[in-house]
Amino acid sequence: MAEQNDTSGRTGTRTGAGTGAGTGAGAGTGPAAAGRTEPEPAEESRVPTVIVDDVHVVYRVWGAGPKGNAAAALRRIVRRERRPKVTEVHAVRGVSFTAYRGEAIGLIGSNGSGKSTLLRTIAGLLPPERGKVYTNGQPSLLGVNAALMNDLTGERNVILGGLAMGMTREQIRERYPQIVEFSGINDKGDFINMPMRTYSSGMSARLRFSIAAAKDHDVLMIDEALATGDKKFQRRSEARIRALREQAGTVFLVSHNNRSIRQTCDRVLWLESGELVMDGPTEQVLKAYEEETGR
Repeated sequence: MAEQNDTSGRTGTRTGAGTGAGTGAGAGTGPAAAGRTEPEPAEESRVPTVIVDDVHVVYRVWGAGPKGNAAAALRRIVRRERRPKVTEVHAVRGVSFTAYRGEAIGLIGSNGSGKSTLLRTIAGLLPPERGKVYTNGQPSLLGVNAALMNDLTGERNVILGGLAMGMTREQIRERYPQIVEFSGINDKGDFINMPMRTYSSGMSARLRFSIAAAKDHDVLMIDEALATGDKKFQRRSEARIRALREQAGTVFLVSHNNRSIRQTCDRVLWLESGELVMDGPTEQVLKAYEEETGR
């Protein structure tokens, strides 16, 4: 992974709009947020796993734009004007940070703030318009809408999902009982041997998380997967995230549930309108977020 400056902002720096790269500690782009400074671990013990350097992501929507009315259409014809055919949505604006091995990082913000887009960019599913993303290891993105095949049974999907993550058939066979037990799919019947189309949305999400959590990941990104399922499953999921951290992985968690963030994350990134508003220790960032939004 290319060598980069540390822009992690572990001191809880709150950044101003449009500051671009260097939103973390020492960047000098915004006033420091109130609160104590968390001491930095020894530099040699911190291994970067993800570096996001001044990343911008732009969606282009073809054929979009205001339709107007008949009079507006006639005016365009007379003036020979062309309606704009491309609308640009600047989903992520100059976000920079560094994630380290052993961290669990929560991403918070209102709907449409760019959280899921940022994860998809880190995973390599969306190319940045500008800026760079460096990863040490293979990022794995888990979302509630992660694709499984609805016409296949849960058992077959466990096998296919494990193979897609790079597990061997032997590893899948060894971990299969734990995957099924963790998901709770069979708590009310033999659902693991039934097609996925017969599952509720909560059952499907639990199985997806259970498959992904069966492997030790270098970088695991979880997008709202803990928003589904009962409290018992959420507690199991939070415990598994803590275990992944202890196994030297890095976990990103997108959630609107502040309790889950508090239980599982030691650092939080707060995004709004595609910009990094604040990056720091969990309690410090959540307190500022709750004061700002009233949540």
